[in-house]
Amino acid sequence: MIDTIERDFREKVCESLRLVPEGYERFRVFTPFALDDGDHLSIILKHDDSDGDRWVLSDEGHTYMHLTYDLEERSLSSGTRQKIIGKALTVHGLQDRNGELLIPVEQGRYGDALYSFIQALLRISDVTLLSRERVHAAFVEDLKAFLVDHIPERHRTFDWHHPRLDPDGTYSVDCYINSDVKQPTAVFGLITDAKVSVATISLMKFEQWGLGIRSIGVFEDQESISRSALARFTDVCDRMFSSLAANRDRLEAHISELLPPSPERGSQAAS
Repeated sequence: MIDTIERDFREKVCESLRLVPEGYERFRVFTPFALDDGDHLSIILKHDDSDGDRWVLSDEGHTYMHLTYDLEERSLSSGTRQKIIGKALTVHGLQDRNGELLIPVEQGRYGDALYSFIQALLRISDVTLLSRERVHAAFVEDLKAFLVDHIPERHRTFDWHHPRLDPDGTYSVDCYINSDVKQPTAVFGLITDAKVSVATISLMKFEQWGLGIRSIGVFEDQESISRSALARFTDVCDRMFSSLAANRDRLEAHISELLPPSPERGSQAAS
């Protein structure tokens, strides 16, 4: 059974993952994904009979405890932070049991449960970054405006996901470039370690599906990303830009290579 679960975890999430027994019907799940300060996610797979006979993934209170290193505990239960946490729990199907976050494994879908759990924990950890929210928003809008200016509308789709393999948009892409004549390309705007980790998982999944999608990562500030998160992303991303401000010309040139020749470029080449 454990070999089957571990195999499902690796197929749905990533290969560099281990399942280690810690007692009767209890296992620690080691993944390469970490919070913004480098502290790895705490994930336990255990049998739980408090609400029926089921297996669950749990953080055993680690996530909230980790947040209180930087935030007042009461700030997590009100205002914008509460909304962010509540949305993450709802979207990914997690339960909050007196501070312990958990997700039940439905119909033996261990890998799907683990992916949703990781996504939620990473998104919840972002509440520590609200002080930079306006800066992040400005970067996202600036990158989108840049892509609108340099990619014809017929060749770009924002917030793209594969319509058949991923109908729920679990593995979404900030901007999808389809040139009709060259390989499609996924563009990710990268702000935090959590966003880098989510993008890494998406690219791993595209690779597993054999989609042949190339990738571009544009960082708000690459130096603010942890070495471990950056190293994993480097393994799967084809081209990275350390920031938008310092690389506009390079990014524009790279994007132009991905698109079919426009009439203007074609006439210039002919002359």
